[in-house]
Amino acid sequence: MNCAFYIARRYLFSKKSHNAINIISAISVCGVALATLALVCTLSVFNGFHDLISGFFTHFDPDLKVEANKGKVFSPDTATVAAIRAIPGVEVVSMTLEDNAMAKYKEQQAMVTIKGVDDNFQTLTHIEELLYGSPEFKLYDGVTDYGIMGIQLMYILRTGIEPYSPIEVYAPRREAKVNLSNPMSSFRREPIFSPGTVLNINDARYASSYIVTSLDYAHRLFGYNTEVSAIEVGLSGKANANQVKQRIRHIMGEDYTVKDRYEQQAATFKVVEIEKFVTYLFLCFILMVACFNIISSVSMLILDKQANADTLRSLGATDSFVARIFIYEGNLIALLGAIVGLVLGIVLCLLQQELGLIGLGTEGQFVVDAYPVRLKATDLFLVLLSVVTVSALSVWLPIKVINKYFLKK
Repeated sequence: MNCAFYIARRYLFSKKSHNAINIISAISVCGVALATLALVCTLSVFNGFHDLISGFFTHFDPDLKVEANKGKVFSPDTATVAAIRAIPGVEVVSMTLEDNAMAKYKEQQAMVTIKGVDDNFQTLTHIEELLYGSPEFKLYDGVTDYGIMGIQLMYILRTGIEPYSPIEVYAPRREAKVNLSNPMSSFRREPIFSPGTVLNINDARYASSYIVTSLDYAHRLFGYNTEVSAIEVGLSGKANANQVKQRIRHIMGEDYTVKDRYEQQAATFKVVEIEKFVTYLFLCFILMVACFNIISSVSMLILDKQANADTLRSLGATDSFVARIFIYEGNLIALLGAIVGLVLGIVLCLLQQELGLIGLGTEGQFVVDAYPVRLKATDLFLVLLSVVTVSALSVWLPIKVINKYFLKK
């Protein structure tokens, strides 16, 4: 065993000549433990919210989505689509065209997203589970075009589930100059009816602005022929999404992007990750402040053990050896606090998972009643590494300075 480490370990648990040193050391351990506890619990809560957001994924989100890197639309090649369908694990492939437009119903109007879908979309999404009103998914009956709007959009336009008048949808004509004398001539206007059902989706982005309609209607409204904005892919239950994703990427080439469900919601998850990282930095700063107590504890110990240091030098110990003892001492205090904090943090997170000890506030106003948490081994390792690194940096330089004035011969 390293001799300096052995002596430092004895100093940590042995009785000091001044009781204040023991008290300061205990305070240092508690400070590091509380900072570690805060890191574990906070990172676990962010993991819980990440999982909670993932749970909001609905059947409306495809398993994989193929989009062009440049431009809003592309013309899918028949052979390419057939190759995607032939990949093991691919259950259904659907073509969609999505773009912005303006919807008007009587005196109400709103900016909307028109999503034109083909006949496979119903199989891809199992959209019947998301409908409120008539359970029939109907977009065209041979004469009339229908559009299924989000439930919040229904309230914005004040249409009701079964409006008697059509909804007027306006979209700018592509590559057409604006006629200032008659601006409306620069827009296409296509009426659309409600089939007596709305999308009841637990996602404000879809519920407040989306209208699902037929692909032919979207082509006509936006002035396209066969172009689509995305190829949406549904997978079987046993399919490996990452493997299928790589095979589709190989088929489509570098000009296209294949996104899984998390990447389709990248903006939302990026906000959570940024908040988690910023919070981690703030807590590391608090951890650094807690480590200053270790410096006080070790400084008091150095003053208390000057006679021991002189004895060690008489036995042939060098100044660096003596300094190393107290560096080990500071790191042991930090490590002890980190272990205590990790254990307490894990226990508290497990209790929160099982019992929901800490609530979110007034019952019924949130999706969940208590803070969601999830422990991750990588986060626990990161916390332990952070404590060791911060404590080592906080202890090493002050010990060197103190050694220069108090431990030299």
